[in-house]
Amino acid sequence: MKKIIVILILLSASFSFSQNVGIVKGKVIDASTRAAIPFVNVLIPGTTIGTATDDNGEFILEKVPLGYVKLEFSFLGYTSSISDDYLVTKERVPYIIAELTQTSETLKEVVIGSNLLRKSVLSPLSLQTLGVAEIEKNPGGNRDILKVIQSLPGVASNPGFRNDIIIRGGAPSENVFYIDGVEVPVINHFQTQGSTGGPVGIINADLIRKVDFYASAFPANTINALSSVINFYQKDGSKDKLNARASIGTSDAGITLDGPINSKTTFIASFRQSYLQFLFKLIKLPFLPTYNDFQFKVKHQISSKDEIAIIGLGAIDNFKLNESVNNNVTDTQTIKRNNYILSNIPVTNTWNYTVGAVYKHYGDNAIQQFVLSRNVWNNTANKYADNIKDSANLLLKYNSTEAENKLRYENTISLKRNFKLNVGAGLEQVQYNNSTFQKFANSSGLNFVDYSSSLNLFKYNLFGQISKSNLLPKFDASFGFRLDAINYSQSMKNLFNQFSPRISLSYEIVRKLRLNASTGTYFELPAYTILGFKDNNNNLVNKQHNLKYIQASHIVTGLEYRPEKNSKISLEGFYKKYKNYPFSIKNQISLANLGSDFGVVGNEAVSSTSVGRTYGFEVFAQKTSYSGFYGILSYTFVKSEFKDKNNNYIPSTWDNRHLLTLTSGKKLNKNWEIGGKFRLVGGQPYTPYDLNASEIVANYDVENKGILNYNLLNTQRFKTYTQLDIRIDKTWFWKHFSLNFYIDLQNIYNSIAESQRYLIPETDANGNRIINNNDGVNTYQLEEIANNSGNFIPRFGLIIDF
Repeated sequence: MKKIIVILILLSASFSFSQNVGIVKGKVIDASTRAAIPFVNVLIPGTTIGTATDDNGEFILEKVPLGYVKLEFSFLGYTSSISDDYLVTKERVPYIIAELTQTSETLKEVVIGSNLLRKSVLSPLSLQTLGVAEIEKNPGGNRDILKVIQSLPGVASNPGFRNDIIIRGGAPSENVFYIDGVEVPVINHFQTQGSTGGPVGIINADLIRKVDFYASAFPANTINALSSVINFYQKDGSKDKLNARASIGTSDAGITLDGPINSKTTFIASFRQSYLQFLFKLIKLPFLPTYNDFQFKVKHQISSKDEIAIIGLGAIDNFKLNESVNNNVTDTQTIKRNNYILSNIPVTNTWNYTVGAVYKHYGDNAIQQFVLSRNVWNNTANKYADNIKDSANLLLKYNSTEAENKLRYENTISLKRNFKLNVGAGLEQVQYNNSTFQKFANSSGLNFVDYSSSLNLFKYNLFGQISKSNLLPKFDASFGFRLDAINYSQSMKNLFNQFSPRISLSYEIVRKLRLNASTGTYFELPAYTILGFKDNNNNLVNKQHNLKYIQASHIVTGLEYRPEKNSKISLEGFYKKYKNYPFSIKNQISLANLGSDFGVVGNEAVSSTSVGRTYGFEVFAQKTSYSGFYGILSYTFVKSEFKDKNNNYIPSTWDNRHLLTLTSGKKLNKNWEIGGKFRLVGGQPYTPYDLNASEIVANYDVENKGILNYNLLNTQRFKTYTQLDIRIDKTWFWKHFSLNFYIDLQNIYNSIAESQRYLIPETDANGNRIINNNDGVNTYQLEEIANNSGNFIPRFGLIIDF
């Protein structure tokens, strides 16, 4: 590691550059009329580098420092605005279209200027925004946006390699994701069906401009969210020339291209391929994942007031077992651990894609939007006893496809006195197919399911939201509602059974200090795996059980203090009340406790009877600096509880209690940058094994693992986990290309993360399992094997822009 850093220093010193500056071009327009605005002041915040727009509203800003920059736009009669981050190199010239909104508070806007940190009337609290620079350089994030989100308040994660995003004690299945207004159901490679977690994110950070993260106060035009809404906004392709970016990391390599197709059309597209399977085989891991993904955006300017964007992303994931993993291995514990994993993880193959078209028409005081999209997800899995692939040993054969066609219309109207109204409706057609054969064992003994299911469903919704800043002096307000329905059952097809009101309020107590509050009722459709489950008699048992939408009611309030326009401190308290959560009839537990492993959640009989609650508070402090220093401190105390089969509140699987994250970084001279992230995650509860049921040979041969004792649901807890990550970046800017080299040192003090220990049959000297006979029942002699993770992982990568 020292040699690498020395080489970088010598390489940096060996080059001198005469003009380490670039150019930014752009245009400033009125957000409502789309007319050009001349004579707008354009400035790089914190510097004296600036210019003004010409008669056509266009500008050319020269002598711009290389790297990521923001621009500030201000003009009398308009609200000042600060742009997102744009990468400037000697070769890459960003073209920025800035939209300014007219305001009646002219003098106030000119005096105060713009805030670097976003504030929304619709969601005055529980909203955070990440820019591309923060995503790129986040320590420990490995350029995976979902890992970067784990730095934000209220966000817990499993210590380890997965992207299960747990928001304020809610399950990973309670999050919804959008890209440029298009809903994207599959966000991770090898994603757990019926949930949203997985080991690696599909979205390529090279295409992302910024991310908006809502932990509550969800906009009314978003669907199916109980814990969070995450909006990704993509970059537009260059208008001037073809650009390329190549990235090589420790897990995958990719190429991104962007540029003009013609004078009115631009594109940006990427393709990535992993090589994890070679690394995993080299370091003797028992599974070999392979993934490929693509992502693109084409934008066409039909006229000055009409535009259309076509977006798409998808992935192909293959998962193989490394059956030769124990070759030349002599350590007994390692062999046992590998055999356990080989006997438990199913062989999976999945593919998915989402494509969509977003058409916008800008009227004088309104923006009309049509969003048409299609997404498909195919998931297959097979598992055999002892990995002997014949019909007698078949334990799981699973094949499922989810396909959705969606249409959404929105009209956002700017009314008099700064009222803003958003109304719309949506239609969805769903085709779901599932073929499942599975043997399973629990404390009650052996059982199996064997069925095929096919559903053709129709969903529909209406929504509206009206908001206004300064509704009363120093008082902002937003009111909204949603109505959702599906033709699955008589209860679910009634829109008013899923009436979802919401309100957000904000009051300026004194200058720079605001009191914010929001409350709302939100609904989520249970996963298709639940809707389509059949028993062995071919009955849709969950429909017969009067399945309902899951409901969560939020109450959030807090204070926000902004001492400067580049810093804020906030304190929020939150309470979420759940009802109608699916409750497993087989295991007698709430499905809120599932969803953090490979496989499927919800492919079983349930009842809509589970209730739960999460509550706690968050402290958040953020500062950005013109000199390149930034810092984020967030602490969350959260309790997550769901009722058990005895109607008692007990901790859920997501009850981490304490979440602490400290992230900071600094730009240094000669294009060096260093950052660090410290993370503390409270230990999650877990359920101990039912040793009596687990040791029965017939049970163990089906499950190949210990059977959990759900009478003791979540009565044990893992230790608190901490991790420190350090990232070092160095960038070189040459005439025709730039090179960024980074080293991401993850878990540098080798903190160990606990997971539930493996339960494995003991073997004799010949490797045969030891079988006892207890009162006529054959049982295994079981032993526990440690299941810990958390190794120090040095990652590095190259990013080349040309």
